[in-house]
Amino acid sequence: MTIALSLGFATYAQALSLPLLFGLAALHGTARVFLGPSTAAIAPNIVPQESLPRAIAMSSIAWQSASVAGPALGGFLYAAHPSLAYWAAAGFLLVSILALTQVRPVMPPPIAGNSHPIRQMADGLAYVRTQRFLLGAVTLDLFAVLLGGATALLPVYARDILQVGPEGLGWLRAAPAFGAAVVALWFAFRPLHHNVGVKMLWAVAGFGVATIIFGRSTAMPLSMAALIALGGFDMLSVYVRSSLVQLHTPDTMRGRVSAVSGLAISASNELGELESGLLAALLGPVGAVVAGGAGAVAVAGIWAYWFPEIRRARTFDPPETALPEAVMQEKPA
Repeated sequence: MTIALSLGFATYAQALSLPLLFGLAALHGTARVFLGPSTAAIAPNIVPQESLPRAIAMSSIAWQSASVAGPALGGFLYAAHPSLAYWAAAGFLLVSILALTQVRPVMPPPIAGNSHPIRQMADGLAYVRTQRFLLGAVTLDLFAVLLGGATALLPVYARDILQVGPEGLGWLRAAPAFGAAVVALWFAFRPLHHNVGVKMLWAVAGFGVATIIFGRSTAMPLSMAALIALGGFDMLSVYVRSSLVQLHTPDTMRGRVSAVSGLAISASNELGELESGLLAALLGPVGAVVAGGAGAVAVAGIWAYWFPEIRRARTFDPPETALPEAVMQEKPA
């Protein structure tokens, strides 16, 4: 909220500068590093285990709905005055803070041996590395999105390939979020119960196929349909992965595992856009998108072979998990 207020004041006073924007962006990224893992780790402690997949779907509905409505609302506010968008963001963040204060206090699990934060970070990475199921689930999303980042090239498609202009670009950007919101709404009322691991793998493959179709399309209706399907498949993958990671991680490690998962998601999004841009310079935008989609399909097949633990995940019910030996040795007697 402080960052939004700072941007609002600076915009109103016409005092924006590149150093200020970069500095606030860095602070925003730092805040997300702490906020993401903490909110993810607290969810299983305030939501019954059997209701967690439904809660994740409802959270995704809110996120994706905001992704569709937020840019449109921001555009209207910006047209009225450039600073209004930031004031509104600060107001919404204040509402979120007030809502969080209504959550009952949750005592954090004891840290084994009260180890140094750097050691705790290393333990989180070691735990994910030694638990093949978690390693496969986290890296599956990382590499699939890293290779299938077609959305980074939407401006090029809107201008040069589909020739739909800025208005069409807005529709193209909203299409994946719309598809994701529809799928999340479905799972909020009809959560998955069976063969969740296999369905996650098929979702990643479907994400890649939809990316290929979008890359080859030269018609706006087909491109919109492909992007809606792309967002839906991505939502299915995120829904299953988030539920499995949360429920297959013991409470004492959940925050650190959520941090590792959040790092993978952030890396895949940002590096995926970089990869798409570099590949577009070599192959052209169509070649880059098609190659990325084919890479996502290949990742789904390779991960199904390398990590059979994912294929064998029938339900969201967590198995009996043990802490890594290094962590167990730190536990007080």
